[in-house]
Amino acid sequence: MEQQQADLTEISFQIILYAGNGKSFAMEAIQEAKRKDFKRADELIVQAGEELAKAHEYQTKLIQQEALGQSNPLNVLLIHSQDHLMTSMTVRDLAVEIIEIYRYKEWDK
Repeated sequence: MEQQQADLTEISFQIILYAGNGKSFAMEAIQEAKRKDFKRADELIVQAGEELAKAHEYQTKLIQQEALGQSNPLNVLLIHSQDHLMTSMTVRDLAVEIIEIYRYKEWDK
């Protein structure tokens, strides 16, 4: 049980790490779009997606364990990691839309 808790803690921290990286890249992409550097903004959105995919891989491990009957004890850290991932994915999706608004704004000039 102690090892399972340690594994769960490690997975939770990995989700938080990669989700945070993804969110940071997405926010940076918005700033680049503001500066009209759309090439860099697009690169950062790709990086955000890559980081979020890594976080999602860890989340998938937990889901697969659960599907195999290996339930994981719920704790605040795990809940926080899931919340952090979902919020970061939303930030990335909204960043894509915001970048497009800036891009179209440039076309209207």
